[in-house]
Amino acid sequence: MTRARTAPVLATLTFNPALDLQTGVDVVEPENKLRCDTPRQDAGGGGVNVARVVGRLGGRATCILPLGGSTGDALQARLSAEGLDARVIPVAEETRQSFTVFDRSRDAEFRFVLPGPRLREREIRALETALAELSPRPDVLVASGSLPDGMDPGRLARLARVARRTGVRLALDASGEGLRAGLEAGVWLVKPNLRELQECLGRDLPGLSSRLAAARELVDDGRAAWVAVSLGREGALLVGAGFAAHALALPITPVSTVGAGDSFLAGLVWELSRARSPQEALATAVAAASATLISPGSGMARSVDIRRLRPGVRIDILEGG
Repeated sequence: MTRARTAPVLATLTFNPALDLQTGVDVVEPENKLRCDTPRQDAGGGGVNVARVVGRLGGRATCILPLGGSTGDALQARLSAEGLDARVIPVAEETRQSFTVFDRSRDAEFRFVLPGPRLREREIRALETALAELSPRPDVLVASGSLPDGMDPGRLARLARVARRTGVRLALDASGEGLRAGLEAGVWLVKPNLRELQECLGRDLPGLSSRLAAARELVDDGRAAWVAVSLGREGALLVGAGFAAHALALPITPVSTVGAGDSFLAGLVWELSRARSPQEALATAVAAASATLISPGSGMARSVDIRRLRPGVRIDILEGG
């Protein structure tokens, strides 16, 4: 007798992963040697971060990603150390690094993102093949993060069409032409921040009503079943058919912004994929993002902080409910 699944099958696709390094200095200043703290290393990239936070919420997600060179080897070692399930596609060029420096004199964080490798056509096809061969087939696929230099943004439209044809719900976190391409093909969920949404639609969205109308436009046009807009200190919006809600930001003092958007997406996808109400999903998403904001460097949200913060998230229902 086949045993029924009790949890959704999730996968993430990260086209441009990074080995994240985080350190601190007394002051960032020119010319002088800056004596840094012992660095912390974490596997990074949008989909990797999403999988990490899904795990801390009690789920599991398989990461599909390209890795190359000694940096790729180090990143893969970090994935193994964390117990994250990964399907790695070897690539010819070196995986990128990114690093974050915390300046204690300014109480400020400086983030440096290095360019990633250029993926060859056969390497991109190998990623797509790895996704197609996943067994069991994922209920939800999260495609998150930047695209490598030279990669055709139309690949995200192709990914969206394949996902729809195979019954996989695609959650997309992209920007620029990649975001436009994915939306034109149609996705299950999209998570732009305010700047990305404004650039995608080609107009300013100065207040809550205009942002709500923009998200509603994407839903009504069939470009996304769910639109989640992260608004920074103004909270977040979640809009779907017959539903809209605004979550207020929690009154916290951010320590690091690394991975906050990925954590928000992880909470949202985890709850919606388990058929939780959109209000519950939005509350978990805000709590996960906030837990990451109070975690130093690239450490991401801790389970204990998500649980502690979630009851304090305020959701205003704007439509439906």
